[in-house]
Amino acid sequence: MTSVDTLPDDAESLKRLLLAREEELVSVTAEAATLRAKAADDQALIVHLKLQIEKLTRDRFGQRSERSARLLDQLELQLEELEATATEDELAAESVVARTTNVAAFTRKRPARKPFPEHLPRERVVVAGPTSCACCGGTRLSKLGEDVTETLEVIPRGWKVIQTVREKFTCRDCESIGQTPAPFHVVPRGWAGPSLLAMILFEKYGQHQPLNRQAERYTREGVPLSLSTLADQVGACCAALQPIHQRLIAHVLAAERLHGDDTTVPVLAKGKTVTGRCWTYVRDDRPFGGRAPPAAVFFYSRDRSGEHPRQHLATWSGILQADAYGGYGKLYAEGRDAGPIVEAACWSHARRKFFILADIETRAHRRAQRHAPAAVSPIALEAVQRIDALFDIERGINGLPIDRRLAVRREQAAPLAAALQAWMREERRKLSRHSDVAGAIDYMLKRWPAFTRFLDDGRICLTNNAAERALRGLALGRKAWLFAGSDRGGQRAAFLYSLIVTAKMNDVDPQAWLADVLARIAEHPANRLDELLPWNWASRQAASEAA
Repeated sequence: MTSVDTLPDDAESLKRLLLAREEELVSVTAEAATLRAKAADDQALIVHLKLQIEKLTRDRFGQRSERSARLLDQLELQLEELEATATEDELAAESVVARTTNVAAFTRKRPARKPFPEHLPRERVVVAGPTSCACCGGTRLSKLGEDVTETLEVIPRGWKVIQTVREKFTCRDCESIGQTPAPFHVVPRGWAGPSLLAMILFEKYGQHQPLNRQAERYTREGVPLSLSTLADQVGACCAALQPIHQRLIAHVLAAERLHGDDTTVPVLAKGKTVTGRCWTYVRDDRPFGGRAPPAAVFFYSRDRSGEHPRQHLATWSGILQADAYGGYGKLYAEGRDAGPIVEAACWSHARRKFFILADIETRAHRRAQRHAPAAVSPIALEAVQRIDALFDIERGINGLPIDRRLAVRREQAAPLAAALQAWMREERRKLSRHSDVAGAIDYMLKRWPAFTRFLDDGRICLTNNAAERALRGLALGRKAWLFAGSDRGGQRAAFLYSLIVTAKMNDVDPQAWLADVLARIAEHPANRLDELLPWNWASRQAASEAA
């Protein structure tokens, strides 16, 4: 440490010492910034590798637990933040290192950038070359080549007004006037084109952007559209798309097996919100190699009365995969007029009850937060492991034909299911009826025929995840739009969710499909409406592009 006595007395020496100390401080600061940038880059790399490992493990072995999807989301969010932090620290280190000569700069290693898609238009901007040699001043220059630097840019959304001109002609013989009929608009005397209408619908029900937010954005873009005007377009589109929705319902209810589920929908009512329900029924034959296209239909109701699913499935019979909601009870009753509906229970629901009691990570987190953690139940843990063994078998036969799935299940899954039942009965006798584990065991044992029905029918899936995936977008949307404005609003949302979710299930861009359907549906023959359903539309689009 430097003392006052060791400092030189003359001003020049003090200046030199001060400059040396400043250079030393700059070097230390640069080294610290470089180390901070390296540490941030290392943290981002660690999370990136963890994310890659989790994705590869899931691709190879399938979803291992209830929390795997949640873990991937958390890792992606963490990686997003760490990457941004690492870049900020890198730029900060570069700024400090530039002021010193004895500290090496740090540059992050980034993955090689993929070339930009070929279908994007290219705008060529030529920077004029030199007119004279910078070395000798000569003007006899010859072009040797060129270097091209590509920059990805976005053009703000463009609006345009299409003027459709209909010329009038008069007959010189009879003096009558002739003119081509006016073009069709979805809204009578309408003004919005099909692409604009499709964008409004998809942003509201596919991207969960309420109309008031859309109106604000359009105004900022120089196109003021009122909320009531946009709402008018939504209602008119629903009326125009009604035939497509009816064909979609008919397709779903023609299935021999359906997934059913419901979720809450807050609904505005007299200054408060009440809890409505949104029901979904999903047809997805892909797990057993079926060729029928997947589809989903949604229905809205003000409450969760069992009368609603009975109305939805009044004319349908087959296998219903659903949770243990009591409202489905009368659907399974014998002597039903429309034919029997067979219950197939969901193993994911059953497993979840055990998993909550065996979630070691959650309890460790509660302990770290100094909360009182509940003890991990060894019985619940073993139940999860036994059920996971059945899931492992199902992953191996997913997509196989019905007979092959059934053969593997009877050979491999049936012994495991029988052992699980015997083990649960034995453990249940040791537990109090007030135990949480006993409740999870009773949930399965009371419905054991419904849980094991997959052993006798290769069409039945082990879980009801298809319906839960269909409801996922609605659950995310609740955070954006908070509540439906009315019962009619809930019905309209269910209507459009049916169209959008079905398009996504068939790998079809919902907005492009809606735009094309809205442009064509007025003149499309009623006996060929099936051509406009998402899967048929996609096939025709692919054929036309190939041609």
